[in-house]
Amino acid sequence: MTDSTLIAAFRRPSPADLPTPYVELDEDRLTANLRGMQTRADAAGVALRPHIKTHKSLAIARRQLDLGAVGVTASKPEEALVFVEAGVASITLAYPIVRPEKIDRLVASAKARGTELLLIAAHETGVDAIGAAAAANGVRLGVFLKVDVGLGRVGVKPQDPAALVLVERIDRHPHLTFAGLLSHAGHSYGSKSPEELATIAAAEARDLLDLAGRLRQAGVAVPVISVGATPTCLGAPIPEGVTEIRPGNYALLDRTALRLGIATPDAISLSVVATVVAHNDRHFIVDAGSKSLSSDLGAHGSGGSGFGIVVSVDGGSEASWEVERLSEEHGFVRFDGAPPAIGSRVRIFPNHSCAVVAQFDSVTLRQSDGRAVTLRVDARGRQT
Repeated sequence: MTDSTLIAAFRRPSPADLPTPYVELDEDRLTANLRGMQTRADAAGVALRPHIKTHKSLAIARRQLDLGAVGVTASKPEEALVFVEAGVASITLAYPIVRPEKIDRLVASAKARGTELLLIAAHETGVDAIGAAAAANGVRLGVFLKVDVGLGRVGVKPQDPAALVLVERIDRHPHLTFAGLLSHAGHSYGSKSPEELATIAAAEARDLLDLAGRLRQAGVAVPVISVGATPTCLGAPIPEGVTEIRPGNYALLDRTALRLGIATPDAISLSVVATVVAHNDRHFIVDAGSKSLSSDLGAHGSGGSGFGIVVSVDGGSEASWEVERLSEEHGFVRFDGAPPAIGSRVRIFPNHSCAVVAQFDSVTLRQSDGRAVTLRVDARGRQT
């Protein structure tokens, strides 16, 4: 990349003088992203329940809740437990449960704190497992039917007759309540244009609303229509009939958001600060490898070449580069002309911010006044 105007959009104030590699969050950009999504949700008349797997941070979740989020979404029971124990009042665990003991601690903790805990199911095994955990703890749990709207990961197809059977199984269970329909249009990360994003968002809503209509005709109330993916929530109109959105990546953004055209370089709030440690004839080497940047090409394997966009932070270069390949502790950055000096620092905008945050115990928040504050990645490593 050589366009000076475009490169300037990646410029940030000089980072804190900390050991590298480390993750820096720009507070002004983070705040703008959080407010922007809340504003979109409010304008569309929908609830915002952000997915905290992006940042795994209680401090950032509290900001989202203070701005108006109705609760949070989590990936794994132990991840959700961190937020239950911190006092978040309403949490959706958007992951399929197939064994009751998997959520026993979570359900018990939610019961003790009066937390609203919502789960998903896409198979009778999941319904029975959640029901068993609820019964063992003497509680009633809300369960969404997870609907596969095109990603092909977890969920019942919208037209599958099994949808009504599962919903009725949830509805009849003495310890469960049918919470509504929930989907994730993760295939939107493979979009090639804004028009394709809008088409995917509209099709997702249409599938859910058509299924909701059939359920209501069968006498089942459908309280919530919940969708969640940053590309569709940020890059397309929120369709009428949707009642809740669950984006996560919007808080930080990354190179994938640039590729999709849903964000500008100036909106990305996360970067990795690294140091140039070596040169060879084709690459300069930085101290951020796959254990810092991850080897992710983008959510659900989407993405193009390389592992991040690199700009100098110490001045002296108006160029930008690409991380071409990785080893565990080293990034190989191809260069033409003169490389940045050994010992100088660079800023890397990675492909997938969620995967990067998961590599670190803490991140550095650069505040508006220039101070650097450490934020814990509270739910890091909570994989079960």
